[in-house]
Amino acid sequence: MSTRPANILVVEDEPELRGVLARVLRSQGYTVDAVATGREGLDTIASRGASLVLLDIGLPDMSGTEVLARIRRDAPTPVIMVSVYSDEAEKVAALDAGANDYITKPFGVQELLARVRANLRQWHPVAQRSFLDDGYLRIDLANRIVTLGNEPVTLTPKEYALLAMLARNAGVVVTQSRLLRELWGPTYEQDTHYLRILVAKLRQKLGDDANAPRWILTEPGVGLRLRVGAEEVVSHADASARLML
Repeated sequence: MSTRPANILVVEDEPELRGVLARVLRSQGYTVDAVATGREGLDTIASRGASLVLLDIGLPDMSGTEVLARIRRDAPTPVIMVSVYSDEAEKVAALDAGANDYITKPFGVQELLARVRANLRQWHPVAQRSFLDDGYLRIDLANRIVTLGNEPVTLTPKEYALLAMLARNAGVVVTQSRLLRELWGPTYEQDTHYLRILVAKLRQKLGDDANAPRWILTEPGVGLRLRVGAEEVVSHADASARLML
């Protein structure tokens, strides 16, 4: 029995970029609806649905965050916000408002596709898997076992909780405020030094260099993302292919 390809909705008012995004996504086997306004995007979701939405923040008829809020009233559909702005506060606001990810123009084709794959995994049943394994780091969520190679890694309860949370959201940015809230409680959302210390200890036990991380990636001022698997790696050559404004 064949599975239906994921249907991706692109909401982007710039015609050239909208066309490029549609072509790139279709070349990967996705079906694509591409529209120019927030209203058209909402109408498309209502009539056809979507497996994932690429949503520009700056739309002519309403803001992308308003479109996001309306989507979130009805469905947990993965939404990747797209913006020309790299302001950290804007990224955090979008993620805290319910966006699953955030990408800044210009961005690499392979980076975009990796983020699409990662977010689709969160939405589809494959994301329910009980372990992650990249051939060296293995995280067994069902049995709470972490190994490097074949050697077990001893983690404190808090270290394991952080790694498990990142693993359940592998490939997707988890905001600092969410991590602090879920690991320490709602009164600790501003205490980022707790998180920095915990991340440093976890990286040390995994042998993950903060200056050239293999697994735990930092989105400065935003949050953390766990990279597991070769498909999440964007090479320098791949990154040279840019989608420009």
